[in-house]
Amino acid sequence: MTVSSNKLLEVSEVSRSFSEAGRDVSVLDGVSFSLDGRDSLAVIGPSGCGKTTLLLMIAGLVPPSAGTLRIKGRPVTGPPRETALVLQDYGLFPWKTVRQNIELGARVRRTMPPRETVELLEEELGIPGLGAKYPQQLSGGQRQRVALARAFLLRPEILLLDEPFAALDAMTRERLQHVLLNLFGRRGFSFIVVTHNIEEAATLGRRIMALSGRPTRVAAVLDNPVFGQPDPRVQPEFFDICVRLRRLLEEGS
Repeated sequence: MTVSSNKLLEVSEVSRSFSEAGRDVSVLDGVSFSLDGRDSLAVIGPSGCGKTTLLLMIAGLVPPSAGTLRIKGRPVTGPPRETALVLQDYGLFPWKTVRQNIELGARVRRTMPPRETVELLEEELGIPGLGAKYPQQLSGGQRQRVALARAFLLRPEILLLDEPFAALDAMTRERLQHVLLNLFGRRGFSFIVVTHNIEEAATLGRRIMALSGRPTRVAAVLDNPVFGQPDPRVQPEFFDICVRLRRLLEEGS
């Protein structure tokens, strides 16, 4: 079948059920959205609503029970090479050094770039000179930068971020949001970030998709008028969109 859409990612009427105590429990029901190139989408919803499950389906790690997911017109039937996933708990191996953790995904895919590329990426993410250390010797912010470096080394077209900064203090969280947006501006990838933090969604999403209900459905998709501005948090529109998101989440809880 020929697909004429030029969307980078298309999620169409996707549902997911799990078996629990001998019965099917529906988590996601009829979720649809798309993502363009050089685009960003923040997905927000209450804990347990299926945000992470949705991300894992896009990553090809969990199959949908119904509906379709396509990347560049091709069905997602396994982990697509166009994606890279960054997990909330960093996903670093404690027995591997920082450099080994960064290079792991590229080595598995047999796409290992020159050492100079790795070092340049470490500089870009603010973690130069840490290659011989181990994850337990790093701060939480440094570990997350290592996880981002591992993802970026794969040169993804779609970066998938699962609550990436949730375990960090407020200042470190904002600093890494800024790092992510700077890389987004320079490298030209798209990203989807899952979060339960309203201000984070209003900072990182060009569009913001609010999920609600049980089973979970799309409550609204909002365009973000302050996305890409140097300091969106001081804009009145930032406060307005945070209020709208809070109301949507309260109505859907």
